[in-house]
Amino acid sequence: MNNEITIRRLKPAGTNVQAFHGNLPMFSEMTREELDRIPAFTLPSHVAKGEAVFHAGDPCTGFHIVVYGQVKLGFHSPQGGEKVIEIIGPGQSFGEALMFLEKPYIVFAHALHDTMLLHVAKHCVFSELERDPAFSRKMLSGLSRRLHGLVKDVEAYSLRSSAERVIGYLLRDEESPAEVELSAGKSVVASRLNMTPEHFSRVLHELSAAGLIEVEGRTVRILDLEGLRGYRV
Repeated sequence: MNNEITIRRLKPAGTNVQAFHGNLPMFSEMTREELDRIPAFTLPSHVAKGEAVFHAGDPCTGFHIVVYGQVKLGFHSPQGGEKVIEIIGPGQSFGEALMFLEKPYIVFAHALHDTMLLHVAKHCVFSELERDPAFSRKMLSGLSRRLHGLVKDVEAYSLRSSAERVIGYLLRDEESPAEVELSAGKSVVASRLNMTPEHFSRVLHELSAAGLIEVEGRTVRILDLEGLRGYRV
């Protein structure tokens, strides 16, 4: 993987930063005047597939929002392997917690696809927090959701079988999904679920053999939703 940071500033005319911010939960209740102030402290950037957004140890100067594409967050092991802890998609943000701690990044962030990001400078965030209690609550809500997700991850790793973790991932976004696209790639998803790629593939094969799913490349079709929800090893 390319470890060189190649972030290209986008032309302002190509990105309606104000409109995008206005659709995000943490900014949704801001007035037009308030939204007008945000782009002055926001850097739109493009990160090519496989390139780094930041490395562990880099200073944290704000947080990032994904406009399109995907970013993986993870650690490198001393043996050279990696553990993916989160996959960030469009409309999601990352880096807020360390911004408040004023500590360097403890994880790396790499683009899984060509990705557009908005970097919001921390002095802009701190200014809005002091001025607007509602914005403070939204930031706290976002951080709380992230903490809740991490606790659920620990629960899954500790108490759930590998098949249950895979099923939970396939059904995570919708109540009745017809199919799921593994856009991050099987090896990345496997690492996210604390599994080896081989083990992940075996579980998909078991679920397919049971007539619950059908796998074609990175597309997983749900054939029996209720059976999948009730599947136990």
